[in-house]
Amino acid sequence: MEEVVVIIGAGPAGLASSACLNRLDIPNVILEREDCYASLWRKKAYDRVKLHLAKQFCELPYMPYPPKLPMFVPKNDFISYLDNYASHFGINPRFHCYVESVYYIKNASRWCIVVRNNKLNTIEVYIAKFLVVATGENSEGLIPKVPGLDGFEGMYMHSSQYANGKDFIGKDVLVVGCGNSGMEIAYDLLYWGAHTSIVARSPVFPSIANIKGNEITFENGKSKQYDAIIFATGYRSTVLDWLKVTEY
Repeated sequence: MEEVVVIIGAGPAGLASSACLNRLDIPNVILEREDCYASLWRKKAYDRVKLHLAKQFCELPYMPYPPKLPMFVPKNDFISYLDNYASHFGINPRFHCYVESVYYIKNASRWCIVVRNNKLNTIEVYIAKFLVVATGENSEGLIPKVPGLDGFEGMYMHSSQYANGKDFIGKDVLVVGCGNSGMEIAYDLLYWGAHTSIVARSPVFPSIANIKGNEITFENGKSKQYDAIIFATGYRSTVLDWLKVTEY
């Protein structure tokens, strides 16, 4: 299939790119590996999350937020905004399209995108004059290597798997990482009645040295029993797994 522009990723950046191209009548197609757009927000964001910037700095092109929304837009309102955005600009991504490889054909001045359609169980090849990579930096949750983690007798997860604290009521939970997600999840756990600790890579809150059973030993030699660990330790971009060129 030959396209003018192929956009990889149907998150906010992919939707915005498609909307801008549609306004200029430039044909484009969005390839999305999930079964919906904005899958990170729909499937991997915890319930209480809000935009971390004021809404006027987070608008997509050509569509402001409804005036009634608060300054920091909650998750469900942001998803509704994206729904309206896709509908308004006639954006229809092709879902279940997992990109296996992308390379540039120099003699044809075209991009070749090899896709596995997980719904139809077929391989599809797209040829495009222009390529937009809109997959973001949050493709894959990153859990650090910790000695003994595989033998931890409690539950552990990445922050992208955390929705709310209702399963952790009364439990001792260790949150690893003190960025936005780590601090908000720790607060949410406290709200739900969990006993929460936070660990970060600093002298004040030392990182984990090793794990044995339910006991976690920190680099300062102190140890404590925990029922669960939540890793708010960021993500890894998967672009270089399938983008096979560094120059063109």
